Amino acid sequence: MPDPFVVVGGDAAGLSAASKAKREAPERDVVVFEKGRWISYAHCGTPYFVEGVVETLDDLLSLSPDEVEERGVDLRREHEVTGVNTDARTVGVDGPDGQFEQPYSDLLVATGAHAVTSPIEGHELDAALPMHGLDNAAATRALLMDPDADHLAAVGGEEYVDRERVERCGALEPPETVAIVGGGYVGVEMAEAFSAHDLDVHLFQRPSHVLESFGDPIAERVEETLRDHGVTLHLDTEVARLVDDTGASTGDGRVAGLECAGGTTLECELALVGIGVRPNTHLLEDTPVALGESGAVAVDDFGATNVDGVYAAGDCAEMTHAVTGESTWVPLGLTANRAGRAVGTTVARTDHDAGDNGDGSGHGGVSPADREPVGSIAGTAVTKAFDMEVGRSGITDLDEARSYGFDPVKETITTRSRSGYYPGAAETTVTLVADRDSERLLGGAIAGTDRAAVRIDTVATALEAETTVGDLERTDLAYAPPFSPVWDPILTAAKVLRGSL
Repeated sequence: MPDPFVVVGGDAAGLSAASKAKREAPERDVVVFEKGRWISYAHCGTPYFVEGVVETLDDLLSLSPDEVEERGVDLRREHEVTGVNTDARTVGVDGPDGQFEQPYSDLLVATGAHAVTSPIEGHELDAALPMHGLDNAAATRALLMDPDADHLAAVGGEEYVDRERVERCGALEPPETVAIVGGGYVGVEMAEAFSAHDLDVHLFQRPSHVLESFGDPIAERVEETLRDHGVTLHLDTEVARLVDDTGASTGDGRVAGLECAGGTTLECELALVGIGVRPNTHLLEDTPVALGESGAVAVDDFGATNVDGVYAAGDCAEMTHAVTGESTWVPLGLTANRAGRAVGTTVARTDHDAGDNGDGSGHGGVSPADREPVGSIAGTAVTKAFDMEVGRSGITDLDEARSYGFDPVKETITTRSRSGYYPGAAETTVTLVADRDSERLLGGAIAGTDRAAVRIDTVATALEAETTVGDLERTDLAYAPPFSPVWDPILTAAKVLRGSL
């Protein structure tokens, strides 16, 4: 196989890279190995599938295997890459027809991340699930249905889904009480999803607030909304273990309750464990490919690792933070798609017959001008709890800002989302953080019920441009009564913060 580009992982980063490389270099062989059956799916849509807003798993698929192959990509599902030999430039593959060695000229590791369940005991019990991956989403939705229902038809994804698991979970009696362990994005979104099924929802969070990275003022508005919709919050509460109806946290039983470190107990028939994810890097353990401090793969501005011809992108790789300039790990969907597309562009322009370009970068025969940067990130994210929208970008924690050498100043304001006389105006809370010496904007967060979340894009754009608070205050944002007051909430916050500076 001449000059093959091999991709490990068939989701956002992997298929973005493969599609772009094949489009720019159609003569190049592009092979994608995916150890599972699912490819190219919208992980962020799973809470809305469980809720019922998204009807079936098929609606969450961006590309079918046939569509990938129509692009000229050699997609091989249910093929697990078990090892990488960077000296021989081969990967070991275990597929339905046995094991074999696949050579590569360029290799992209796009293996994603996995859900963290330890140190919580009992996470193996039936009806104790992480909300990570479509099979977990399918199992969760099946649990909420009548045991006599046609579960496979209802969840969809018949070609891909773990049918045995769906049927096993669907045969269980639907729960009345659910415990959500973890108050991050997934925990908050799933609280709304379970409430839509009239469950008694309890959310357990070890820190003192949900959505910690958004800051206290924003988190408090989310918590108020959750309580108003009947969600019971257990903050400052660490869950120690899940148990079955015999009190055991091992075996084949169904979860029947949980126990907290402080002695709190709750009887529940469903437990969702959403305490975070970690990068999948085990494939590189016996290779010279370097990992960063986060545990994800260390890459340069073009997604290249320290080993010639090996790239990494998506939830398994670090990126450069727009504010600090340091490597960081923030696994998000746009980050994966953008980085994968950039790597695919660089690989398509690489001519291995041309030899090293002489700059010591390890990029082989691709000139610096032809390499496509993966870009920086600011950790920009949005989510919602019922009608409360929230967004954040950059650094909002003062201690974190100080750790990078900044002298941070923070201000929080609450104002209206539209002109006061126009119907629909709602209270919007904005937090902004800046460096006292340079007056550079460091981060921000927002909460409100009237199109609040999308306003964080203004902050994200300002962070990428290293904008000062004064520059942000003078930004010419659009105004009309149905959309904003004369002073947009972001501008009002910048005005107040600049006064403090």
